[in-house]
Amino acid sequence: MPELPEVEITRRGLLPDLHGKALSDVVARHAALRYPLPRHLARLLAGKTLRGIDRRGKYLLFRFDHGTLIVHLGMSGSLRLVQSTEAPGRHDHVDFAFGRRILRLRDPRRFGAVLWTPEDPALHPLIAPLGVEPLSADFCGDWLYTATRRRATAVKLFLMDAHTLVGVGNIYASECLFRAGIDPRTPAGRLSMPRCARLADAVRATLEGALAAGGSTLRDFIHSDGSAGWFQQQHFVYGRAGEPCRACGARIRALRMGQRSTFYCPRCQR
Repeated sequence: MPELPEVEITRRGLLPDLHGKALSDVVARHAALRYPLPRHLARLLAGKTLRGIDRRGKYLLFRFDHGTLIVHLGMSGSLRLVQSTEAPGRHDHVDFAFGRRILRLRDPRRFGAVLWTPEDPALHPLIAPLGVEPLSADFCGDWLYTATRRRATAVKLFLMDAHTLVGVGNIYASECLFRAGIDPRTPAGRLSMPRCARLADAVRATLEGALAAGGSTLRDFIHSDGSAGWFQQQHFVYGRAGEPCRACGARIRALRMGQRSTFYCPRCQR
């Protein structure tokens, strides 16, 4: 968390306000995030115009004429637009000033990242290995069936492998598998073509539903304007261990997979 919907919602929220605006200053209060902040970042960006904001997986790409600022929100980060008069809080580590508007990075756990590349960001070592975008035309049942052949890993862990498929983290992997009626422990390579088609449709529907609902706000995620997402109110299984399944009434179960909590319905998911 944040996962693909939350990152995409952040991108969409920031773009109308910042596109074509000149960045006047960068203020770093904590240089030690997941990686050290680039040196002389203020000197690199002061006076430069933001040409666009793209997303690759869970990375936001702030594009300037001379390079790209790569931002990852980590486990607890958020980007908010605030007035320059608003005092920073304890966990507000980096400010990007666009005149009187401040793009403020808040990251309580400091697992986020702010990086700079003068090259094509697609070649950056953190971006280059990323897999298929689940909302792109490349992602479909045929692709999923081919990608899962001879894969013994559990299908939930397969969905969360960013080198194969980007942006589907712990929350949405559980939700996608419920919609598809697939037990999260099922070896990926055992999925039939019809089940792969159903799962691909479920992934797309789940992510699009989360985008429409403004994402999931469980702890730290907020929109760029400070508001919260509401998709967590529509969760079928995630975080609902012991509660009745919304479809059949059976008790939702939880288990650990890949050191993460996994939620599923033992009756609906086979």
